[in-house]
Amino acid sequence: MARYSVNNYTVDVLLADIKSGNIAIPEMQRPFVWDATQVRDLMDSLYKGFPVGYIIVWQNPSVKLKDGTVAIGKKVLIDGQQRITAMAAAIVGQEVLDSHYKWKRVCIAFNPIDEIFEVANSANQKSSKWIPDIAKVLDVSFGSFSFVMEYCQKNGIMDKAQEINDTINRLRAIQNNSIGVITLAEDLDIDSVTEIFIRINSKGVVLSQADFAMSKISSNEIYNGNVTRKTIDYFCHLLESPEDLKEIKKNDAEFAARPEFEAIKWAAAKNALIYRTCYTDILRVAFTYKFKRGKLADLVSLLSGRDFETREFKIEIEERSFNQLREAVLQAVNQTNYERYLMIVRSAGIVKKSLIRSQNVLNFGYALFLALRERKVDSNQIEKIVRKWLALSILTGRYSSGSPESAFDYDIKRFFAYDDPMQYLNITEAGELSEAYWKVNLVQRLNTSVASSPYFNMFLVAQVKAHDKGFLSMEIDIESMLENRGDIHHLFPKNYLIKNGIVQAQYNQIANYAFIQQEINIKIKDSSPAHYMTEVIGQCNTKKPVYGGIIEQDRLAENLKQNCIPDGFESMEIGDYQDFLQRRRELMAEKIHQYYDSL
Repeated sequence: MARYSVNNYTVDVLLADIKSGNIAIPEMQRPFVWDATQVRDLMDSLYKGFPVGYIIVWQNPSVKLKDGTVAIGKKVLIDGQQRITAMAAAIVGQEVLDSHYKWKRVCIAFNPIDEIFEVANSANQKSSKWIPDIAKVLDVSFGSFSFVMEYCQKNGIMDKAQEINDTINRLRAIQNNSIGVITLAEDLDIDSVTEIFIRINSKGVVLSQADFAMSKISSNEIYNGNVTRKTIDYFCHLLESPEDLKEIKKNDAEFAARPEFEAIKWAAAKNALIYRTCYTDILRVAFTYKFKRGKLADLVSLLSGRDFETREFKIEIEERSFNQLREAVLQAVNQTNYERYLMIVRSAGIVKKSLIRSQNVLNFGYALFLALRERKVDSNQIEKIVRKWLALSILTGRYSSGSPESAFDYDIKRFFAYDDPMQYLNITEAGELSEAYWKVNLVQRLNTSVASSPYFNMFLVAQVKAHDKGFLSMEIDIESMLENRGDIHHLFPKNYLIKNGIVQAQYNQIANYAFIQQEINIKIKDSSPAHYMTEVIGQCNTKKPVYGGIIEQDRLAENLKQNCIPDGFESMEIGDYQDFLQRRRELMAEKIHQYYDSL
C-alpha cells in the first residue's frame, strides 16, 4: 500500500497556503540560500511553462517549526523549500530570511517588450521599459487595462497595446501553472520523514553521514535535538560571520534566551582563527571524543537507539545518546576548551591555516584533547600528546587520504585501550616514524615541486617553532613573514635556472625555496649563489649591508644554518644545483626530525 499520494496544485493555491501558514517549514531545514538569479530563472521557467519539479509535503501535528510552534493541521514542507520561498518572495512579495539571518526582499523585474526577467537593479528600476517588481503585477488588485495603456504611452508603442496586454496576461498566468505535490501519509513517523528528506535532497548523490546525522538530530524535539543542531549551526556561522550575532538574537529570540546561546556567542568576537569549523567538524569532534567512535553512521544508529550487541533499538539508548551528544557539543563549543586547544596548535608552530591542509588533522587533535581532558590526564601530558599527534598526522598523511572516518575510529579506540594514552603514541611513533623514515622516506618526500606540500609546510612549522629568521634577514622571523605575506624565494634564482636549461619541475623544487624579505629578493635578481653570496660575505667585512642587515660572520653562519643551507653554497654555480637539492633535502629532513623530538 502506497504511503503517499500525488496531486497537482496551482502556484497560487500553494502560495495561498504559504501566506496563510498552512504550509510550514520544519526545523530540519535551513534559511533561504538561493541567490537572486536563481529566483529570476525560476520565474522564467514558470513563464515559459517549463516543469519546476515536485514539492513534498507531510501533514503531521507534532512537528516543531522554525518559529517554535507546532504544525497542527499544517502541511509541513519536506522538500521544495527553496522553490516555494522563491515564489513567495517574487510573486507574493514576502521577505525571506537569508543565510546571514537577515530579512530581505528579492525583487524580480520584467520587460514586457522583450519578455525577459532580471533581478531588480538601479538600471531597470529607472527604465520605463521594465516592470521593477512583478509582485505588484501579480497582486489580485492589479488593474491590467490601465497599466497597459500607461506603459505603452510611456514607451511610445500604443500600436502594440494588444501585444503588451497579452504578455501581461501571460505573466499573471504563471500563478495558474501546476506543480506536482507529493503528500506523505500522515502516519509516517519523523524518522521515516527524515530519511525521505535525505533521499530526495540527494539528487542522485549520496549525502554525507554528517548531513544525515544533522537531520536526525534536528528532527528530535523530545531530547532537544533541534536545540543541539542550532548550537552547532549558529556557532559555526558566528565564526564565519560574527556580524550576524544581532540578527540571530533578533530572529530567534527563543534560542537566544537559552544557555546554549550564552555558550556560543563568544565566537562572534573571535577573528582569524587557525581552526575555523563547519557543522561537520563540530559534529565529528563531539562524536569522536564522547563516544570513542569515528564513523558518523554509528552516531545515526545510536541516535535511533541501536544496541550494537543485540541489534535491537532501545529508547534508553536513544535518550542517552542524545544527552551525551548535547554534552559533547557544549564541550566542543566551549570557549575555554577551544582557545586552549588553539594555544596547543600554535605552540606546535602551526600559526597559520595554510600550514595544515587537512582539516581532519585538526578535528582529531581537538577530539583527542577533549577526550584526554575528560579522562583527567595531566595538562602537560595532554599538550605533549596532542602536539606530537598533530605533527605525526601531518607527516604520515594519516587523515588526508583513504577513509579518515576509519582512521578516526581506529585511533580513538586505541588511545583509550591503554592505561596511559602515551603508550599508543609511542607505539605509533616506533612503527611509522622510524630512523628509516627520517633518513630516507622524508628525504624522498621532500623531492617535489608542489609548494603546498605538507612536508615543506612542516619545514616552515619547524622554523616557526625554532624562531628562525628569514633567509639573510637580521630581525624578521619566519612567523612574521608567514603572517604578513613574505616572499618565497628561489635560492638558485628561477630565471638563472631557466637560462641554464633547467625545467619547471626542477627549478620549482621545494628544496630550492626559502622565505625572504621582498627587498632582499629584488636585489638578488637572477644572480647565481656564487655571485650574490660573495657580496653578502663582503658586507660582513665592509659592515655596509646590501642584502639584508646581517654584517657579522657568525650571524650569517647561524642564518644559513637556520634555513638549512648546505656548506659551500656561497660558491655554487649551475653545475652544483642537483647536489645542492639533495643535500638541502637531507638538512630539511633533519630539522623536521629535531623539531618533532622537541615537541
